[in-house]
Amino acid sequence: MTPAAPAYRRLSVEERRSQLLDAALTLFAHRVPEDVSLDDVAEAAGVSRPLVYRYFPGGKQQLYEAALGSAADELRNCFDEPHEGPLLPRLGRALDRYLAFVGRHDAGFSALLQGGSVVETSRTTAIVDGVRRAAAEHIHSHLGVTAPGPRLRMTVRMWITAVEAASLIWLDEDQQPPAEELRDWLVDQFVAVLTVTAARDPQTADVVHGALAAET
Repeated sequence: MTPAAPAYRRLSVEERRSQLLDAALTLFAHRVPEDVSLDDVAEAAGVSRPLVYRYFPGGKQQLYEAALGSAADELRNCFDEPHEGPLLPRLGRALDRYLAFVGRHDAGFSALLQGGSVVETSRTTAIVDGVRRAAAEHIHSHLGVTAPGPRLRMTVRMWITAVEAASLIWLDEDQQPPAEELRDWLVDQFVAVLTVTAARDPQTADVVHGALAAET
């Protein structure tokens, strides 16, 4: 007897949408957005171009923004570390997840942070800024600060910018040094910038003498 063919399962709306976003994210991870067409997404997902339009009637712009939002959710989750154990190992684990994301999305990550894409809009910029704000809020929470002052806020945001810049250079350098070394260096940088700010800001000094005291 000839074996029966596996039963075809119709995907739900959410499953199909997720499938298309996964295909788009994979393409955007390795090519800048303007080099990805809806035909490319349809081919990668194994569906027809009209089906892509059915789920994303706004075309490539809507699909890109949806894919970017999905990637942003993953990036935000990178910093969602349990408040358990020493502070710096917690930060290190968050950076491990962040650098793993950067490594997987390579060209797409570079295009996203460096801008200049023809599909960049105020909405896509807002999505990226939302990730930065979420990362800063997670860090403030891990530092035990509920109402950070301007100097501490600025210090944390400056460090996040440094992490982004280091990530772009890391990609240009073929992901060298190894991710583990880059992670440790970024953690050291975090301690360094907090220590410098602590000399001028009592709130940051309290953080250094409190949250970071047990680390040294």
